[in-house]
Amino acid sequence: MEKDRQELPEEQRSDIQELGSALIRTRWGTIHTLTIVGQIEGHQALDAAVKTTKYEHVIPLLAAVEESDDVDGLLVLLNTVGGDIEAGLAISELISGMKKPTVSLVLGGGHSIGVPLAVSAKVSFIAPSAAMTIHPVRLSGTVIGVSQTFHYFTRIQERILQFVTRNSSVERETFTRLMLQTGELAADVGSVIYGEEAVAIGLIDRIGGLSDALECLHRMIEKRREQQTQPG
Repeated sequence: MEKDRQELPEEQRSDIQELGSALIRTRWGTIHTLTIVGQIEGHQALDAAVKTTKYEHVIPLLAAVEESDDVDGLLVLLNTVGGDIEAGLAISELISGMKKPTVSLVLGGGHSIGVPLAVSAKVSFIAPSAAMTIHPVRLSGTVIGVSQTFHYFTRIQERILQFVTRNSSVERETFTRLMLQTGELAADVGSVIYGEEAVAIGLIDRIGGLSDALECLHRMIEKRREQQTQPG
């Protein structure tokens, strides 16, 4: 006789539906799983038909995860086309500044501002079939054709470049070359790299899937506990 299927608690179902997050309790510890999908939404609300990750939801959630005594680690699942630069960098900086174990996994795509998000965790994974698009900064809306505008573009791009190289092993020259490469993207500048290449250049730490990312996070949680229980 089949066992009755256990339903998720109402609070957890609500978190998955509204925030794209879930709390997983296992014998290894409690892991908060955060999904960053679709387009990163910034100060301007996007069309209701567009799948988005809202920074006003993610920022307080990350602060709560870091402060909570009930959460041992964070797993970030990425399948994003990019989006708002400021919002994406804000989320990336929060994740990179966490003391708790953090692991990211790129599934499908980690494009544009998804690149800083992918490397923000202490250990990053990418699925073999996943892709990452690296390209220069794009701005929408009115652009004033003066030298100050170009300088502004350059400064934003430098912020992204510094964050990525600080939080991964990729060389600055390599990342810049991929960002400015021509002839690969139709009617655009930049590059698309896949799982093994992302690891080969040092952008992502390891090839793997969900079980690999979870196993790594379990080991990190165990190591942190051991360090916390050591005398002195």
